[in-house]
Amino acid sequence: MAHDYRELAAIFAGGGLGTLGRAAFDAIVDRDPHHWPWPTFTVNIVGAFLVGYFTTRLLERLPLSSYRRPLLGTGLCGGLTTFSTMQVETLRMVEHGHWVLAGSYTVVSIVGGLLAVHLATKMVRRVRVRG
Repeated sequence: MAHDYRELAAIFAGGGLGTLGRAAFDAIVDRDPHHWPWPTFTVNIVGAFLVGYFTTRLLERLPLSSYRRPLLGTGLCGGLTTFSTMQVETLRMVEHGHWVLAGSYTVVSIVGGLLAVHLATKMVRRVRVRG
């Protein structure tokens, strides 16, 4: 099976940008298992919004491209968002006895992410297609 190295490069470049964005945002806030983890929550909701936006826009509004989806969806959004950090933060909350915080963080993150995707999709579809 032959690999498309330009597609891999697009994923790598997008992932690098997304990861740098997440790390920069994360660096300005201290982690504390006793409080809401705003950096992770924020990047995950923003990332979910961007996934909805990019997916809808790229599939329904722009000419087909081999490298936009890997760059923006898989790379940028994949590097920006972090489900694994959300899991670790939730476990730390539970370990410190903050069950309500852990449960609400999990539920609000999932529901918020789904709503962000829905909102972004609606926004893209609301704009008229010029033709």
